[in-house]
Amino acid sequence: MAQTDLPAAFGFLASARTGGGRIPAAEFTTRGHHTPLSERLHALTVDAVLVRPHEGSGGAHATDGDTLVLFAGEIYNRDEIDDALGSRGHASDAEAVIGLFEKYGPHAFRLINGRYAALLLAGKRVLAATDHAGSVPLYVRPEPGHVLAATEVKVLAEAGGAIRGAPVPGTRRIRKLPGVHQVPAGAVLDIRVDTGEVTVHRTWTPPVHRRLVTESEALNNVRAALEKAVIRRLPAGGRPLVVLSGGIDSSAVAALSAGAATAGIDTLSMGTDVSNEFPQARVVAEHLESRHRELTVGSGDLLALLPHTVHAAESFDPEVIEYLLPLTALYRRIDGPPRRILTGYGADIPLGGMHREDRLPNLDTAVVFDMDTFDGLNEMSPVLSTVAGHWSTHPYWDREVLELLTVLEAGLKRRYGRDKWVLRAAMSDLLPAETVNRPKLGVHEGSGTTTSFSLLVRQAGGAEEDVPAVKARVVQQLFDLTVVGRVHPDDIAVEEIIGKILAEGRR
Repeated sequence: MAQTDLPAAFGFLASARTGGGRIPAAEFTTRGHHTPLSERLHALTVDAVLVRPHEGSGGAHATDGDTLVLFAGEIYNRDEIDDALGSRGHASDAEAVIGLFEKYGPHAFRLINGRYAALLLAGKRVLAATDHAGSVPLYVRPEPGHVLAATEVKVLAEAGGAIRGAPVPGTRRIRKLPGVHQVPAGAVLDIRVDTGEVTVHRTWTPPVHRRLVTESEALNNVRAALEKAVIRRLPAGGRPLVVLSGGIDSSAVAALSAGAATAGIDTLSMGTDVSNEFPQARVVAEHLESRHRELTVGSGDLLALLPHTVHAAESFDPEVIEYLLPLTALYRRIDGPPRRILTGYGADIPLGGMHREDRLPNLDTAVVFDMDTFDGLNEMSPVLSTVAGHWSTHPYWDREVLELLTVLEAGLKRRYGRDKWVLRAAMSDLLPAETVNRPKLGVHEGSGTTTSFSLLVRQAGGAEEDVPAVKARVVQQLFDLTVVGRVHPDDIAVEEIIGKILAEGRR
């Protein structure tokens, strides 16, 4: 099922309560139209704000009797869900969720392959659910008699102090925001509103087993799964936009999009005055005959977006922020109407692409670690693009693709001395040989982001050995200022923060 250009909603804020209480101001980073919603269920009063891409667009919420669903994002396996429910009558993803809940209860979310955050209210229960990858972050603040939930944690920071409550097992408390928890990837928090009691249901976990298959079977499976995931993400009409670096990950997505999109595709590459991958991306764009653009951002302008990247991703992991910084710059410079954007982001995690490791046991150990620790980093957060009104989606983190890539044994990921061999070989007939054989380069490396950030620290007087620690403290302070303190990113000078950190270190 091809998607419409944009989901019904990018995000939401909701308040469910048995008695009084207030809903905080809806100060989202996400750009869109705010639609207020008030519902009186049998046991709960619900107030919400939906962030929609278009004014008056519907489909982001649904009710059936005493059940209400708020849904941000999109479902990719609607055809299978409608078949399972024996009906094609569900006009929206929110209605499909209600249908699944009526049949399967809270375990309905185990059946959904999508990019979403959802809130389902029934009786005195609130079910807060994320997709398998937690790719649309969801945060909750449960306390007896009142539950707040939002797709951006800074919205809950606006709510002020809260009862700290007991820890919620399996969730991550948010730094400096007492009582606020992030819903884990592939999980449902089942919250009793009257008591604040929380039960965690897992709906997906990264597979740790591995499959031994022949080369030909592996290639066929990878090609088919990735093609299916790309097709599911294409707009129903018009042209998709693919972020293209010229590496195998993004080039594969572009090639499969070009093969399936009847109206053709647009591709876009970004570089800086320090570094770019324009020649490599141009080779692919010319091969696919895409309508291609190149954007150059000055390294100073790029680094000025550090506060904006932290503000959007709500992450204080310095490596992740470096990965996301060039994407933040790119999304903000896409002019024209809101677009559906496909990326090649995320392939490295299940394929071990960032690990130059020939010893297969070590490579598989690295894959296991990366799959165990991606949760909470918010690498896939749509807010990075919705801040500019665009919707990004990542085919490599489709549930079926992710499961397939993860369970392939390490010898198919590193083979004949080449990283990500199975993906390269599966796409060899669709792309130029120089693209298929091109060595791996991370998006932060190709754009010069890492080099520029490190240079900024050294120019302020930081020693080479201190650069990683200083970067970590800078990003942490940016989180405290923009997310917790709600300081506008434009009002923050990164150079001043670096200077203060270095001065403190000299005392």
